[in-house]
Amino acid sequence: MPKTKHPLRAHILSSTPPSQEQLNGINEFIKKEYGYSIPATWEESNDYGVGFRLRIGDIAYDWGERSKFRQLKKTLRSLELNGSNDIQKIKDAITSFEPTPCGEEIGYVNTLLDGVATIRDLPGVRYGEILRFEGGESGIVKHIDSDSVSCILFHGENVTAGMSVFKTGGVAKVPVSSSMIGRTLDALCRPIDGKGYIQTEKMVPLEAPAPSIIDRSPVNRPLKTGILAIDSMFPIGKGQRELIIGDRQTGKTSIAIDTILNQKGKNVICIYVAIGQKASTVRHLVNTLEQHGAMDYTIVVFSPCSDSAPLQYIAPYSATAIGEYFMKIGRDVLIVYDDLSKHAVAYRTLSLLLGRSPGREAYPGDIFYLHSRLLERSAQLSKEKGGGSLTALPIVETQAGDVSAYIPTNIISITDGQVFLSSELFNIGFRPAINVGLSVSRVGGSAQTSVMKKSVKNLRIILAQYREMKAFSQFSSDLDETTKQSFTRGQMLTHLLIQRLEKPYEEWMEVVLLLVSFAGTTLSIPENDRFAYFRRLFDYISFTHSEIIQTIGKGEALSDDMIQTILDVGVAVKDEFMSSSKE
Repeated sequence: MPKTKHPLRAHILSSTPPSQEQLNGINEFIKKEYGYSIPATWEESNDYGVGFRLRIGDIAYDWGERSKFRQLKKTLRSLELNGSNDIQKIKDAITSFEPTPCGEEIGYVNTLLDGVATIRDLPGVRYGEILRFEGGESGIVKHIDSDSVSCILFHGENVTAGMSVFKTGGVAKVPVSSSMIGRTLDALCRPIDGKGYIQTEKMVPLEAPAPSIIDRSPVNRPLKTGILAIDSMFPIGKGQRELIIGDRQTGKTSIAIDTILNQKGKNVICIYVAIGQKASTVRHLVNTLEQHGAMDYTIVVFSPCSDSAPLQYIAPYSATAIGEYFMKIGRDVLIVYDDLSKHAVAYRTLSLLLGRSPGREAYPGDIFYLHSRLLERSAQLSKEKGGGSLTALPIVETQAGDVSAYIPTNIISITDGQVFLSSELFNIGFRPAINVGLSVSRVGGSAQTSVMKKSVKNLRIILAQYREMKAFSQFSSDLDETTKQSFTRGQMLTHLLIQRLEKPYEEWMEVVLLLVSFAGTTLSIPENDRFAYFRRLFDYISFTHSEIIQTIGKGEALSDDMIQTILDVGVAVKDEFMSSSKE
């Protein structure tokens, strides 16, 4: 019989509750080992795979798959050394498995403060290891001192000072499953939408190394946002990381949601991560996605402002683990982090509670590494690795348009470009309020189809010249006729980029808009009537020229005849529209 103090409790740890037959067998095992019965309680744990672990005092008995594998490996090694290949001995080793008692390090909670527990008497613990607390709570080791370790808790309501703490030897993992599509999850990937249990297909690490350079392919497949200003001037490719940055209430989330809506029917799985937001805001967002049928391909991961800092900290990592699961099986995934400013604040809170030295703006020194190891996991995988992709749209909030603050500059340097939203443009009704001068995509034309490249021409240059002329015209009222025409043309193209909320364009619509506008067809149409004209133009082309839509949909270049057809239709519809407006 093992030498141990008189045990007060026996704990069964497994992923699923043991059956009555298993409980009877466990009780018989305990009585055989200790000479008397000990009531055993079950605690849910995914650390031991298939099987379970029995913990009595400071002694553990492991019936897990890893323990069985180690014994089988030992048997095979013994047979190999003896020059034997006796199959019966291998079968006996599998069927006659008996767990051997092993001592466990048992620590205790010394102090507890806002979701961070300081633990003593666990000298063999590793950084990032999962710890189990008496009663079933769990946490991750995030700081190691000479005489103690600090652990962030997932749920600390039932943890108290003096409570026993046990090592698991494993790292943090979250469940993933294709059944998560269409569901709303918490930071630990558990359903919170009231639609029932989700069958887990696999447990994957919360944090994983980013794909290596060898495993990646160039970013050259477009991910259409349906927003004309972005698709034409700052194209986003599958596998890219494009930052959405701007002040509060400038439409950052709206751009992300329109991008998700535009993925309908495009075989892209979307993941939206809400960090530190109000439940009512996320509920409204989910309703919007449901109304447009976007929840059929979307997963929402939500860590509300009422969650503890540890849960807000791990929420984007959990969502990225889900995205990587789909990427590795060859799917295209879009993930929106809304927003990383709140994520940085949650990590700053944790770091200060862990006793780490504050740096610039009170953030810890490793804040850059926090987001780089998250965003670097987005990639376009090579064909040998399945060809899947993970595209990231991180959102960052600025204060008074200050892009030189600590967190914005960090994430700008990590990402492959940024879409900057201006509060001044938003307030004058220019929406989406994209500042063309400060926005950029470092992928550029590599993520554009040939038909879009040909249609967009030199739009950015024309808009830049218009901004200069607009500033100059404030000091002079006398402009020559050529300057007036350029000014009017720039004003028309600027107004072209105004787009209504939750109304993303298909690519063929964007191409038609650009071709007709560059030809000057819309110059004579009043600004307030242009949306109505565009709707009539889209309806006419979809009913009478479906071959143009099919050609653009295939990514093929338009022939000269097709381009001329679009221009002729634009003029004909304009004449009819103007005459009907007068009547």
